[in-house]
Amino acid sequence: MRRLFLLLCFSTAVLCGLSLHAQVRESADAGGLVVSVGGEFSYYSVGYGPRQLAGFGAFVEAEPKGRPGVEAEYRNLLWHQTASVHLSTWLIGPRYGFHDFHRFQPYVKVLLGDGEFSFPYGYAHGSYFVVAPGGGVDYHLNRRISFRVADFEYQDWPQFTFGNMSSFGVSSGIRVRVF
Repeated sequence: MRRLFLLLCFSTAVLCGLSLHAQVRESADAGGLVVSVGGEFSYYSVGYGPRQLAGFGAFVEAEPKGRPGVEAEYRNLLWHQTASVHLSTWLIGPRYGFHDFHRFQPYVKVLLGDGEFSFPYGYAHGSYFVVAPGGGVDYHLNRRISFRVADFEYQDWPQFTFGNMSSFGVSSGIRVRVF
């Protein structure tokens, strides 16, 4: 009985090894999750008086290949302040990257989150809900690094203290694929 059990185990191991040997490897581009991080320079027209602000931002993207993903971004607009008015946003939401056209990859996104606004001369500071649809184009320099040619974003601040405020801007930067 013991010999029969050992023979059965041995033959199962051999047969499994043969069937495993015949399996096809997965393609390197099939399935998987693409995670990227990046930084960008932004220039915005803010709807609180005639103000143009500039600053830096950072973003993280996670996108299953061929499916909508998610993007999270932080932007801090501190340059070109008048009367110490500046703002920053923390946003997250769905992002969809279309198929590459040569080395260009267009995308669209709709982000939601928090906007921090500093009123003139530091008299007040407010935190508001922000909705930000947008889109843009990345240019792939190689498999890991992309140049963010342009990222356009319209921000709606519906609960702003003095009524609905809107801003729009453009950003450009670098995107690095982590894995």
